[in-house]
Amino acid sequence: MSIQDDVLERAANVIKCLGHPLRLRLLEALEDGELTVTELQEYSGASQAAVSQQLATMKSRGVVESRRDGTYVYYRIIEPKVQHILGSIRTCDL
Repeated sequence: MSIQDDVLERAANVIKCLGHPLRLRLLEALEDGELTVTELQEYSGASQAAVSQQLATMKSRGVVESRRDGTYVYYRIIEPKVQHILGSIRTCDL
């Protein structure tokens, strides 16, 4: 059974987007729910600019979305394949 072209296209887009260590680290942090840029910065140890840049990339590719609550912006994962990819990475013996 072959995989449909549109499914392959979407999977390739997600895999390309996740091909950056900081993006993977941020997604790992977001697995348990919404976090702010400041919380993600603390979790990852990266600068605010770097975290914001990577979140913008993931948001533009439909991997995360944001919502504003007062002065805070919260991010969360919206791409279901992320959970599977992170789980696969955890089980790899690299």
